[in-house]
Amino acid sequence: MKNVNQGIRKKDAMALLMGKPVYMDDLAPRDCLIVKVLRSPHANAMIQSVKTDAAMKVPGIAAVYTWEDVPAERFTMAGQTYPEPSPYDRLILDRHVRYVGDPVAIVAGETEDAVDRALKLVKVQYEVLPAILDFRTAKDNEILVHPEDSWRSLCPVGADNKRNLCASDVSGQGDVDAVLAECDVVAEGTYHTLADQQAMMETFRTCCYFDAYGRLNILSSTQIVFHVRRIISNALGIPKSKIRVVKPRIGGSFGAKQTVVSEIFPAFVTWKTGRPSKMIFSRTESQTASTPRHEMEVSVRVGATKDGIIQAIDVYTLSNTGAYGEHGPTTVGLSGHKSIPLYGTPRAYRFAYDVVYTNVMSAGAYRGYGATQGIFAVESAVNQLAEKLHMDPVELRLKNVVRQGDVMPAYYGETAASCTLDQCLMRTAEMIGWKEKFPCRDMGNGKVRSVGIAMAMQGSGISGVDVGSASIKLNEDGYYTLTIGAADMGTGCDTILAQMAAECLDCSTDQITVYGADTDASPYDSGSYASSTTYVTGKAVERACGKLLEKMEDKAAELLRARYAADGCGLGAPGACASGPPDVSGAELEFDGTRFLDPATGESVTLTDLGTASMCGSQEALQVTETHSSPVSPPPFMAGAVEIELDKETGHVEILDYAAVVDCGTVINPNLARVQTEGGIVQGIGMALYENVQYDKKGHMMNNSFMQYKIPTRLDMGRLRIEFESSYEPTGPFGAKSIGEIVINTPSPAIAHAIANATGLWFKELPITSEKIAMGLLKK
Repeated sequence: MKNVNQGIRKKDAMALLMGKPVYMDDLAPRDCLIVKVLRSPHANAMIQSVKTDAAMKVPGIAAVYTWEDVPAERFTMAGQTYPEPSPYDRLILDRHVRYVGDPVAIVAGETEDAVDRALKLVKVQYEVLPAILDFRTAKDNEILVHPEDSWRSLCPVGADNKRNLCASDVSGQGDVDAVLAECDVVAEGTYHTLADQQAMMETFRTCCYFDAYGRLNILSSTQIVFHVRRIISNALGIPKSKIRVVKPRIGGSFGAKQTVVSEIFPAFVTWKTGRPSKMIFSRTESQTASTPRHEMEVSVRVGATKDGIIQAIDVYTLSNTGAYGEHGPTTVGLSGHKSIPLYGTPRAYRFAYDVVYTNVMSAGAYRGYGATQGIFAVESAVNQLAEKLHMDPVELRLKNVVRQGDVMPAYYGETAASCTLDQCLMRTAEMIGWKEKFPCRDMGNGKVRSVGIAMAMQGSGISGVDVGSASIKLNEDGYYTLTIGAADMGTGCDTILAQMAAECLDCSTDQITVYGADTDASPYDSGSYASSTTYVTGKAVERACGKLLEKMEDKAAELLRARYAADGCGLGAPGACASGPPDVSGAELEFDGTRFLDPATGESVTLTDLGTASMCGSQEALQVTETHSSPVSPPPFMAGAVEIELDKETGHVEILDYAAVVDCGTVINPNLARVQTEGGIVQGIGMALYENVQYDKKGHMMNNSFMQYKIPTRLDMGRLRIEFESSYEPTGPFGAKSIGEIVINTPSPAIAHAIANATGLWFKELPITSEKIAMGLLKK
């Protein structure tokens, strides 16, 4: 292949390298009102009164809004396909504030200094209420986070606001308790993961303005332009036809911008004042008033025979959605449905969960989307099972791993049509030197080197829900324009989709101009989330290009027939063919990427000829729009192994080597796939060792900047080695599956395993800090 499976440079690489104006604040109108919000200092309170008179007297202040000024219709900020599983539990501003950081008032002014002064002059009286800060006590608590009758859930997800339940369910197959009772060995434990922050470089930001037609234009760093349009329509109570949403270049997201975090407030200001406005979150706001990963406590039981055949898996997840329910009902499902199916042997499984409201910052979407938490728990339990069986954990997995052709348990009845997980596992063990290094080696001077291993899976879009669309057209000088609704968040999806188009059309990627995402111009796309873009939108691109090629063939044949009729059937003189001109068809032509050739006569039509002809007297545009939605979500698979050096005196863990092998089907762009994998692994290392969200007794977050919230640097990564184990997914474009999310899922269980091998201590709560290790060893 000329384009697919090639390490082609990202289409926007040079613009970024040269510092071109491509981000939201580069493109925002210069006369925007500055928008900020006053935030609650209390975890749970009712607003008694808000005095804004003094704030309005500050020179340059245009408006101050409170809960009395906004619509009373509830909505969700979750970027999900309608009807959203997430409950409608938000107001733009609410009299009832539910966490430290909840918006109380919106202030808009000419300058940032004026707005900052005005914020200090807004006087609020609160009735402080008891708060729920521990999610283990939330279910059926007498304190209700959402007591209001206007709360509503559109989907049957087991939600009940009068019980502090955002979602609840149980599913399974077979009698888990009976099978576990028959097992020779059972490993069980409860694993706790915290609410990690996405910590993308570009914070949340949006600008809004009215165009010449009186429509609200929203330019926002978002991955879900069409969902933003619907959410703003719901929040403001205005028709969707009055709203246009455009995405500029995004400076990172990792799922954070699948939620409408910053868009609501400037949209409301512009709608009310008629003036352009913009809102840019500070890093402190991004840390304390955004949508981090869901805190979860996952209880696991895994039972096996004495020879290591897993018979049953039981998973219960308690998830903390925080003050609001964005993504609460959906993330939790992945904790079981993307961990249990790694193993194909169980005779019985059960997966149950509760998602509860609490008075802390609401959670949302973060790379891995619940699978990360569940895989940490299940893979840690399997490693403990291996220890109990006195069996090598690689050998144990090879006895039980799901294989190609297996029906995956707890994965909606889907068959693994493309799966090389066993090969990923064996190659990963070989790369890390597993047989020589497992479990540990004493290096002297109090230092130990050890290894750990884990497997992971994810999905490729949401089956039967996600929609990807693409429009492709031929222009007059022979190049193509590909218009998409998917959002490139730095992942390189613009480049990857252009590679697919170029492969279909037998041209170079440089001949494909990519435009998106714009709700006015782009065909509908659910958005870039759930690892859907390559698999779902990519298939739409493949289909659109195939249809365009058919149209171009027919048009070329039409031009050739007209040419033959004019010049004597291609034989040089009018009337030279007594039977008339040849009736050439598009199917008879040969296409080499630049021209359509009639092999019978040697005559050809170039792309430039086609593009030009389509602009004069043509009855049909050389443009195609195709939409795709898949009934299945084929999982990518991965194995990861880590080698660490642990100092038993200080508890310090140093990552020496991380080896990973990924099965994402056909790799569309090896360079981009590699950096995706490396980035996800580093984020997983941060989750395992450093990232520690902490609240004080009153619900104030203590990690509100990068001074307190530690993320890994280049010095913390160690050596990263990535390989790809090819499979071919028959339902994917060119055999491809996803890669965006799976890559974050193996570090936590692999590192926990390595630490256990070095110390004999199993840590079941993340992060596993040096202090925890040192204190654990001291206690031991």
